[in-house]
Amino acid sequence: MPPWNLLDLDTALRTCWAADTCSPDDLPDWHPDNPALGHCDITALVVNDLFGGELVVGEVHLDGTQRGYHWWNRLPSGIELDLTREQFRHGQTFTAPRTVERPPGPLPRRWPEYLLLRTRLTPHLGPLPPIR
Repeated sequence: MPPWNLLDLDTALRTCWAADTCSPDDLPDWHPDNPALGHCDITALVVNDLFGGELVVGEVHLDGTQRGYHWWNRLPSGIELDLTREQFRHGQTFTAPRTVERPPGPLPRRWPEYLLLRTRLTPHLGPLPPIR
């Protein structure tokens, strides 16, 4: 497998995020000017595929109302990595993060979008490791 670095991964993700990989909850607001919108969950899974570590989730709040969840990664070194935080442009805040165990096998939600994102990343990054 080729070595990966975060710059190459970030560049590849920005090329591969699209409306057809966006979360259905965010699709009405998705636009190429904010490509990270609706991609935090499957992006965190891809980062986990490549670098391991833990999945982290927090509630998203705007004006005191919960507006969903946001996913990111805690790498094995303990560093938190969030490649989609830029999607939040309206003063959203997050609850304290909690780690979540990655479900084994196919995801109960967003499996096709996750597979499509992985497929799109391969030409940019080379072969990805097997799905966990």
